[in-house]
Formats: sequence, structure tokens, C-alpha cells
Amino acid sequence: MVDPEVKKELAGYRQSIDNIDAALVHMLAERFRCTKAVGVLKARYDLPPADPAREEYQIERLRKLARDADLDPDFAEKFLNFIIKEVIRHHEAIAADLGGSDT
Repeated sequence: MVDPEVKKELAGYRQSIDNIDAALVHMLAERFRCTKAVGVLKARYDLPPADPAREEYQIERLRKLARDADLDPDFAEKFLNFIIKEVIRHHEAIAADLGGSDT
């Protein structure tokens, strides 16, 4: 049987984790709202969905932030790469939708 104090401490940590997860979801939703606007702008002006120079800058910036926050920079880079791939996919879809509406 688990000590009630340990269960209470564990529940407190889990509540904090749940709150952080909720904040992450809302922050990601806001980030994707902004990147959607970028995608519309890029499509409107026939700019490419991907921007390798910007992506490289963002990865280096995030790796530094991760080091400063005592988070594994490799993990932070993997996480950002996952997001970047999804953003590019969204931008490609937006470009296809906007490009297709003119024909």
C-alpha cells in the first residue's frame, strides 16, 4: 500500500503536469494560428512554403533556449522539427487551396 503522503505528493505533481499539458496545447494552437496567417501570406505572394534559412535560425535559437533552460537541446530540436514539418504541410495545403481557387 502506498503511503497517503506519497499519493498526495504524486497527485500534486500530476496536477501540475496536467496544467502544463493544457497550456502547451493552447500555446501550440496559438502558434499554428500565427503560422496559418504566414501560410496565407506566402501563398498570396507566391512564396515557397519552406524557408530553410529561417528554419536553421529557429533551430539554433531553440537549442540555445533549451540549454539555458537545462533542457536537452536535441529533444528541443526534434520537437521543433516536428512542428516545422507540420507547418510546411499546412503551408503547402494553403497554397494548393488558394492556387486552385483562381482557376
